Amino acid sequence: MDKDFNYSNLKLGIIGGGQLGKIMSQKAKKMGFHVTILDPTFNCPAAQVSDKHIMGGFHDSALLEQLVQETDVTTFELEHVDTTILKELFDNGHRIHPSPYIIELIQNKYKQKKLLADNGIAIPAYKDVKTDEDLKAFGFPVIQKAKFGGYDGKGVQMLKSEADLDKRITQESFIEELVDIDKELAVIVARNIEGETKCYPVVEMLFDERVNICDSVIAPARISKEIEKTSIELSVKSIKALKGVGIFAVELFLTKSGDILVNEIAPRPHNSGHYTIEACATSQFEQIIRAVTNLPLGSTKLLSPAVMINVLGEEGYAGEPFIEGIHDALEIPELSFHFYGKTYTKPFRKMGHMTVLADDIDTALEKAMKAKKILKIKGSKKI
Repeated sequence: MDKDFNYSNLKLGIIGGGQLGKIMSQKAKKMGFHVTILDPTFNCPAAQVSDKHIMGGFHDSALLEQLVQETDVTTFELEHVDTTILKELFDNGHRIHPSPYIIELIQNKYKQKKLLADNGIAIPAYKDVKTDEDLKAFGFPVIQKAKFGGYDGKGVQMLKSEADLDKRITQESFIEELVDIDKELAVIVARNIEGETKCYPVVEMLFDERVNICDSVIAPARISKEIEKTSIELSVKSIKALKGVGIFAVELFLTKSGDILVNEIAPRPHNSGHYTIEACATSQFEQIIRAVTNLPLGSTKLLSPAVMINVLGEEGYAGEPFIEGIHDALEIPELSFHFYGKTYTKPFRKMGHMTVLADDIDTALEKAMKAKKILKIKGSKKI
């Protein structure tokens, strides 16, 4: 245990004030901790439930330093942040978890891939690209990924043939083989300062193909015991290679031939772990607080099969959000609705989520799909 922490007066800093920061803050407040967030947006979701809001950008070194200096431990709800000042502060003994060196590594998806490959972790074949000739030499079809800044399907481009070269990403990128995917899986891994590690159940992610955003999460995944075991082993090995402290989402591909490949890692709570709030003994949001403050990790036991549905802003609408169908949706037994408190909606923006519990996955999925048809978030303006 870290004897320097005064748990009755612990000050937690969170870089980022979106929905992940909001739920992290709520869990930290439940434990009696003081929460300060850093985010550029007035009245952002996390600001609505935190003790203090430092209003500024994630590349403002003075404000990042202020947050770290004012708190006992700092963590992240997003990885797109300037790590320069954070590395200095970390090297001078400030508690920042995951370490800014890990955040910096994960920001570069190519370096992240290389670390995994160097540690013998199964990943899709990949190659750095500088020119069109590099692309052609690798062969088509191929997936092109931006090294920096991609999220929620952004910064990823499929190139089926040379005819698609005009669609290529022009920023720094690398290419990856087009994997014949059977299922996309994910495992949330928690690791604390002592190196204690715990895994949540393997889940299955379904995607909205229009924008390549995770649409729903099925817990547990509909996979064999053997695939479950391999997925967990690969995920733990990946986080041990990082030597990370906090919560990490390891995204995996299950190929049609039955292989498991690591796609990428998120160094923070993740969309694939939202179901844990209702369905697990300890949610991913409480678990990250435990991990970064060096408390014992909580049980990751799945209490009930669950399906989580992302509630995205409806196509054709923008502006002030209006929730349609909430009464009818909440009549569905064992359904929980989370609205993130964002003041502006636009098509496909993550505005909330619903989690449905049931005795079996098929029933949970049926109830969740029913809720998805009922509950909509529309904006005040048609676009």
